[in-house]
Order: sequence, then C-alpha cells, then structure tokens
Amino acid sequence: MGQLRVGTASWTDKTLLESGWYPPEASTPEERLKFYASQFPVVEVDSTYYGLPSERNSVLWVERTPADFTFDVKAFSLMTGHPALLRGLPKDVRETLPGDAGPRVSAKDVPADAVEKVWEMFRSALMPLHSAGKLGLVMFQYPQWFMPSRANREEILRARERLPDYDIAVEFRQGAWFKDEAYTRKTMDFLSSEGIPFVAVDMPQGFKSSVPPIAEATSDRYALIRFHGRREETWHKKDVGPTERFRYDYSEEELGEWAPRIRQLNEETKETHALFNNCYRDYAQQNARELAELLSD
Repeated sequence: MGQLRVGTASWTDKTLLESGWYPPEASTPEERLKFYASQFPVVEVDSTYYGLPSERNSVLWVERTPADFTFDVKAFSLMTGHPALLRGLPKDVRETLPGDAGPRVSAKDVPADAVEKVWEMFRSALMPLHSAGKLGLVMFQYPQWFMPSRANREEILRARERLPDYDIAVEFRQGAWFKDEAYTRKTMDFLSSEGIPFVAVDMPQGFKSSVPPIAEATSDRYALIRFHGRREETWHKKDVGPTERFRYDYSEEELGEWAPRIRQLNEETKETHALFNNCYRDYAQQNARELAELLSD
C-alpha cells in the first residue's frame, strides 16, 4: 500500500479567500500557506502555468510547510505548447521578441535558445523544493491540439529529458488519444513502458477534448488524479474564466465512484495524489476533505 495524499490545486484563489475558509488570523501569504498545510498534505502550484516560478518562492514554500508536505507543480505554458502570456516571460526572453509581440506568444515565435533558457529557469527555480524532498510531480497538461502521434510522444520524452532531476506526469486534453481501445492501449502502454505517470481526470464528458475517467497506474512511483468538475455548460464556452469553468461541487456519490479506483492505484504505486481543481470558493477544499474521509473508511 502506497502513501495517499489528497489536496487541492492552488491555495490563493480570490474566491477562496472570500469564502471564509481561512481563519481571520491567516491574513498573509505566509499564514495562509501554513494553515493550508495544516489541513492537507499536498497542493498543486497552478500559478507556474502562467508565469515562471522563482527560486525565492520555492525557498519560502519549503520554510512555511511541514517536513512531509508535498508540492506538485504545473509546467509553464510555453513548455507544453500553450501560448504564454508575454508578461509571464522573463525580461531577457521578452527582449528577444519582436516589438509587436503579445499579449500572448507561442513557442514557435520564441528563439530556440530563449526557449531552452525558459526550461532551465523553471528547473533551477524548483531545485530548493527538490532538495528539501518536497517536490512531488511536475505536471504537463498538453493542449487540445496535442494529437496522438509519434512526434508528440517524442515531445513528452524530450520534456522528461529537459528535467532530469524531477518526476513528470502527463495530462491529455484531447480525447483522440483514447478514441477506441486500440488508441487507449497504445497511449497507456507508451506511458507504462517509459514509467511516466498518467494523470487520471474527472472532467465533463461528451466533447472531442474529453478524456475518459481511466484509472490506471503507468508508473510504480506515482499516480495522480485531478478533479476538474463536471460543469458541461461552461467547459468550452468562450469568454468564461477558470472560476466559472470549474465551478462544481461534487456529491458524495460522485466522489464515491472514485474511491475504489484510487485505492487500487494506491496499491500499485508508492504514492498517489488526488487533487481538486474545482477552484470556486471552498468547493475544492470541502470536496478534498470529503474524499479523504471516504478513503479512510
């Protein structure tokens, strides 16, 4: 039986701060993280998708959390083929771009040596967490246009090669990787052969981007499940921000569907993480507590 950690994606969302989940005395970033870490053993750092992490923040996160606390970190957008916010790039990288670039830029618009610099800065910034034994997984969430192909499987392997010190996990947002049993097996067998954890997801179904709720261990080290909510009406709606897209409160019955799957994953891996990304007010925190209680029975 492995170690099971249940937590949420982020701990600083605006609606969470407004929800009253934090006690009044937890009014600073330091006190909020300390309080969060007293409630849960793991958190996903989502802000690193929008802007590169800093070594200073990694040091502070180490100092403000218990010795056995774990941070899963989301890969920077440019590293997974998503357009990156111009303001999220380092100044010396921005200076390599045309004057009319922005507000978002894609990797193909950034010089190759600048892209490599982004990867190195990301790796270096996380080293304090790694050295302290507090870095769990670096989670690569690939976009809808990341289709099943040999080139994209090789891209996943290149990502691992660029972060040789860290464990990576892969989340797909394209249902074509699982369009039938043959594609599903090819996808899962590829990850298994490389020992790369597959990120199981709970998400709205019925879209081309929908990934089925497969719970299968592709690594003996880690398993990861992310709960995105099931709000179909906003999943692909334009001009809807993350707060509304992921506004979903899981029922006990819905969480109960996952309990046996998570227990099975935890028997097959050294560590299993279940993270709630339904980050509207304190929905994620309450659902994480409910799932942890279900799994403790």
